Amino acid sequence: MKSRLRPKRPKIFSRSKVNRRARNINNELAEDEQEEFIVRPRNKAIYLLPNAFTTGALFFGFFAIVQAMNQHWEVASIAIFCSLILDGMDGRIARMTNTQSAFGEQYDSLADMVSFGVAPALVAYEWALKGLGKWGWVAAFIYCAGAALRLARFNISTGVIDKKFFQGLPSPAAASIVAGFVWLAEDNHLPVNDAAIPWTMFFLTVYAGITMVSNAKFYSGKALDIRYKVSFGVMVFVILVFVLVSTYPPLTIFCFFLLYAFSGYVLWVWERYKSNQRIKISHEQEK
Repeated sequence: MKSRLRPKRPKIFSRSKVNRRARNINNELAEDEQEEFIVRPRNKAIYLLPNAFTTGALFFGFFAIVQAMNQHWEVASIAIFCSLILDGMDGRIARMTNTQSAFGEQYDSLADMVSFGVAPALVAYEWALKGLGKWGWVAAFIYCAGAALRLARFNISTGVIDKKFFQGLPSPAAASIVAGFVWLAEDNHLPVNDAAIPWTMFFLTVYAGITMVSNAKFYSGKALDIRYKVSFGVMVFVILVFVLVSTYPPLTIFCFFLLYAFSGYVLWVWERYKSNQRIKISHEQEK
């Protein structure tokens, strides 16, 4: 007769079951800890911050066009400078908040075309170039086309050229030359009907348009990182600029951007001179 008592199961089975339960508990705790440290995607609404500044720059560019049509020249010039300030802030804010995007880059270029391409050309034409006949609208078109070519080249050369320098005069600086001269002349009540004013505006407009598509290098200022430290000379220069701008804004701003517009060619001449000196020294050493 067989015994009804079943043999006892080895303890190894019970131990493995306990170990399996312990492992499951540890895995659940690990998953809970991982969920706490998961980096959740940032809300896409923050991308509206730099684009809002770009929209503000576009608004002031359009506002300058409207004021030029109403023959409010000084207000139109100041609106272009307001657009310049907002345009300089949107890129820095995008880098600070890490919200750069391809959409923002294209939107910024289109806004720059309106604010620093179409608006200054229209202001210059309606203010003084109209009296020159066909030469007036030719000069305005040269500037407008130069701004478009400058922005297109900048879009395709991002990350290729040296970030310390711009290739060609930046469109905000070119717009500042045109708008600055209009503001300076209107503030001093210079007679626009005089032949000297329209032809001066003609040469400034053509020079700005051609320089935008030139290969001259202009200092970009991106190498200056003010978040950490700057030299004492830079601090003194910044204070001096604020004092001069507050003393007489039209003259100071116009002279500053005019000197900046010539700095690229001065740098080009200096580099050519240094390269010729190096070639001469190398020839003397070979002899």
